[in-house]
Amino acid sequence: MKRFICFAFYLGFSLESISQTVENFPPPANSPEIFATKTNSKITIDGRLDEPDWQQAIPIEDFFAMEPRQAAPVKHPTSVRILFDDQNLYIGAFCADSLGKKGVRVQDLRRDFIYGENDVFYLQLDPQNLRRFNVSFQATPYGNQRDLQVFDDSFRDNDWDALWKVRTTILDSGYIVEMAIPFKSIRYSKPENEADSISWGITLARLARRDYEQTVFPAIPQAFSPYRMTYAAQLKGLDLPPPSVNFRVQPYGLAQTSQSINSAGETTSTTEWKAGGEIKWAITPSSVLDLTFNTDFAQADVDRAVNNLTRFNVFFPERRQFFLENSGIYSGADSPGLKPFFSRTIGLANSQFNSDPIPIDAGARFTDRNQKRTLAGLYVHQQGTDFQAPVSFSLLRYLKNYGKQNNIGVMLTQRNDENQPEKGFTSQSNTTLTLDGLIRPNDTWTITYLASASRQNSNDSIGFAGSFYAGWFPNNWYAGWVTRLVDEKYLPGMGFVFANNTMYSNPGGYYIWRPEKGWLSKHIRRWDPGLFVNWYQTTTTLQTQELSVDIFPIYIITRSNGLITYTVSPTIQNYDFAFPILGQKIIPGRYDFTRHALRYRLDQSKKVSLDARFTFGGYFNGKLNTLSLSSRIAPIPHIAAELGYEHNSFTGFGAELTDFTTDLFTAGIRLAANPRIQLSGFYQYNTFDKQARINLRGSWEFAPLSFLYLVYNESNFQNTPIQNQSGIAKVSYLKQF
Repeated sequence: MKRFICFAFYLGFSLESISQTVENFPPPANSPEIFATKTNSKITIDGRLDEPDWQQAIPIEDFFAMEPRQAAPVKHPTSVRILFDDQNLYIGAFCADSLGKKGVRVQDLRRDFIYGENDVFYLQLDPQNLRRFNVSFQATPYGNQRDLQVFDDSFRDNDWDALWKVRTTILDSGYIVEMAIPFKSIRYSKPENEADSISWGITLARLARRDYEQTVFPAIPQAFSPYRMTYAAQLKGLDLPPPSVNFRVQPYGLAQTSQSINSAGETTSTTEWKAGGEIKWAITPSSVLDLTFNTDFAQADVDRAVNNLTRFNVFFPERRQFFLENSGIYSGADSPGLKPFFSRTIGLANSQFNSDPIPIDAGARFTDRNQKRTLAGLYVHQQGTDFQAPVSFSLLRYLKNYGKQNNIGVMLTQRNDENQPEKGFTSQSNTTLTLDGLIRPNDTWTITYLASASRQNSNDSIGFAGSFYAGWFPNNWYAGWVTRLVDEKYLPGMGFVFANNTMYSNPGGYYIWRPEKGWLSKHIRRWDPGLFVNWYQTTTTLQTQELSVDIFPIYIITRSNGLITYTVSPTIQNYDFAFPILGQKIIPGRYDFTRHALRYRLDQSKKVSLDARFTFGGYFNGKLNTLSLSSRIAPIPHIAAELGYEHNSFTGFGAELTDFTTDLFTAGIRLAANPRIQLSGFYQYNTFDKQARINLRGSWEFAPLSFLYLVYNESNFQNTPIQNQSGIAKVSYLKQF
């Protein structure tokens, strides 16, 4: 252990002597100004930019290189023009590329595509000039859309969906992006004094994926992102219509047939017809009311099976649209592994594992956000089942902004399980109160904190949890400290914790070296050697449960965004309690071992890619070797297939010194006629529990954000009659007023 730590510190001091010529720079004292031009004729969104109005608009071409080298000459120029009329804001961009279609990198045609593996042009708007919040509109050269909300360049609602339109054209010299963003899809306020000029915060950005060149207007340091609105330009020249009522209605109708076979071979079949929907009303430019009735999430992606190799609870991400939108408002009141509010506790049988849905009668969400504060509330009523009483979920959230980039917030959650003595259920209540905050004294420092208390029923004792994070991120360094603790009595009835009676500390950092000259600069974009400490303690006694150091002298990001890493992790574990891992009992005692990890990731934007990981070494009282492979084959963006394999081999493991293996097979395919008509399939088989699952989903976006879904799900267990099948047809239509 001492040799590893000494080596890491020697490496850090050696790298400190390497010069780094480009540093962070502060936001400008006076923001750059750009101007929108009002149209004289109709603009047709066809990806052509051939209307005369486009030629009259003022071009924006002074883009700044963030990656791969800050302030380097721009290899792929971009020219953007902005128009508007009484209904829409229009964005026209020409993204130059000398290879034309051959230079385009797009993996598939899904909406809300994965950033970083595709060519993309995008813009961020801050219509209320909060300088802490923006909405981002993004498009690939093939016209698939991605939109999101970003808070303080830290919390991102990737599943926020707005009503807007984009069309693209790929040329021999590059590609054209033409966007129409309705003003009624943007919440803004008009100045009370007509003499005051309208000014919105805006940033423009592009990722030319082939060379991983990220450019932005105006200039922003590469340590941050184009979402850092303190650096934003000001968009002027707009003559805005009065803010719209911004009222959206999205009803749905659904037919579902299901069949299940239990362990005795008995078959149960049901057919269900269901209708419901959602309403969104922007009461003011800053406040929104969302209502949902007879809520259904049939089209949501299914959870992926995992083999949990640790003693900690598995976290499954939220995938349901109603709970994803505006979730960034609550993000400050949680940290990884500690979430006083986690929406998967609502409408699912067990929030910490793959779960069956529980019907939701109705729900409401209110959000009011302005430059000074955010106020939010949530209420959902969940139906009862044979194994759980009906439940009411309530939440209140208040967030106060102060200074340039600081805030402090409080959140109250209340869960009430109803009394149903005829079914054996007694009334239960759970209350959780959380205080949290963000402090950013300057753009290189971020500090967050959280303190939370919970009480289960009025006569039970109170449990506590908390977290603290401090991170320093200048251009060529990262240093951070995380501490997260949960006591044995903390039980958030609407939340998630990684473990009870456990405190986790994670100090560490890394150096960022970007070779600027020589043969290395042609192949390496970054080399980030460093180390992180993982220290787990028992909260009540502060006794060390586990102490490990992840030392990564090799962490190389290639110019094509590939990855080559080697990590060594000397570990000491000392437990005074037993727990299971994959069904094997780990008895109390001390375990000393060292693990090694290798990773090799090829360019994920190519037609064929591979991500391979191999970890090996001791594990508790035995040995564990893990091989993970994932491959992607996308000959054209209309066809994309994924293959995955995970193999775990245990030797002399657990109380019975068992030798055993597990294998997890995954396969998926996506076929797309265009970004609006797609068919996807997913298959997974796990040898550990001998369960297989299939998910097939067809979707047709016949109008903006209006869909027809056809979904088939199946799960079964090998060598048993247990099987669940369901077929779903669902149509939803969105109308915005």
